[in-house]
Amino acid sequence: MKLSHILVLSTALVFTGAIAQQAVAPANPEVAPADATAAAMPAPVLAVDTGPVKPGDPKAGQTKAGACAACHGVDGNAAAALYPKLAGQHEQYIWRQLKMYKSGERNNAIMLGMAAVLTEQDMRDVGAYFGQQKVIAGLADETVIAQGPNAGKKFYQVGEKIYRSGNAANGVPSCMACHGPAGAGMPGPTYPALGGQHADYTSLRLNEFRAGTVWGKDKNANVIMSQAAKGLSDEEIQGLATYLQGLHKAGKSAAK
Repeated sequence: MKLSHILVLSTALVFTGAIAQQAVAPANPEVAPADATAAAMPAPVLAVDTGPVKPGDPKAGQTKAGACAACHGVDGNAAAALYPKLAGQHEQYIWRQLKMYKSGERNNAIMLGMAAVLTEQDMRDVGAYFGQQKVIAGLADETVIAQGPNAGKKFYQVGEKIYRSGNAANGVPSCMACHGPAGAGMPGPTYPALGGQHADYTSLRLNEFRAGTVWGKDKNANVIMSQAAKGLSDEEIQGLATYLQGLHKAGKSAAK
């Protein structure tokens, strides 16, 4: 479908998480292919946390995030649409996701290996670095829907309605209530920034949430998205994903 419209709105699931990139999509899009030399490499030595975690240091995080660059881009703007942009994501959200990968509470073999060698302070530093980068918004889909309940509307318009108002008839809440009018989310570990995220990545995660996927276990489990997404239709997921891809905060107007 044609992507031809940048949404410049003072309004945006990533659901930021997996860290990987490749030219051909794997069977499980969240899992990147292992390097050909990986089998010959010794098992990584797990990092040992030595004390309380302090707020992240973005300068230290830039060095520690070097291994992430091949998949997510040096500045956190991943080139491959199947993998999330991390630029502008909240420090503590990245920290929480990395902790879940390390513990196995979020299932991804590649990310388990990446997170296994990180201390919690490393995770905070990496999060602080990506959090200071600027996300580059994509394009929203202006294709007009030909038939069905949303006939005559553009895909991004369907997504905008769900994002702002939800769908009470199907039990879908407004996304904006948790992720903010411009998709900036909320500082902290729970509500990620979504604005500018790749549509393909968002669509994959929304489909997983609709199927009942929950990240985290026991008291650490977050069931919000599995409940919020279960009433979404395929068309609504497609609309939400492309709306979020084009969503970003409007810049200041030039002085006249």
